[in-house]
Amino acid sequence: MKRFIAAVLGSLLLVSCGDDLTVEQQIIATLRDMEVAAEAGEHFEFMAYVAQEFEGQLGSMDRRAFHRFMIFQINQHRRLQAKFFPIHVREAGEGQATANFNLLVTGGGGLLPESGRVFAVETDWYRDGGDWQLTRADWEPVYLPDIPNVID
Repeated sequence: MKRFIAAVLGSLLLVSCGDDLTVEQQIIATLRDMEVAAEAGEHFEFMAYVAQEFEGQLGSMDRRAFHRFMIFQINQHRRLQAKFFPIHVREAGEGQATANFNLLVTGGGGLLPESGRVFAVETDWYRDGGDWQLTRADWEPVYLPDIPNVID
């Protein structure tokens, strides 16, 4: 609940600053709002940032399929957590931007995550009025080398 209140207050602050923020700061703030919504299980709030003409996974996923995917992820893990690192934003024209980042997603039913994976994500955005909308997202797992168990 504290994260949700902090996100709402942060969003209100960002809205009041509006155009004073750089494109990079605006996209990062939008990603953070999406993160908070997903972690809170608010799939409709999450999808508010996704454009009607959204395409994902190299065109194989439309907005409706992406929404179903998010509902499945939220329902599968009572505690869904996401962390972006690092986020690289580039303006791609008037009212357009791209953002590339790694995303660590963990989930489980208790306090400790039961599963987790890192993804490399590429996204496209367009500005609709004062808001940024996600128009494309492609992701693939990042395979990390096995880490030896030092306890054995």
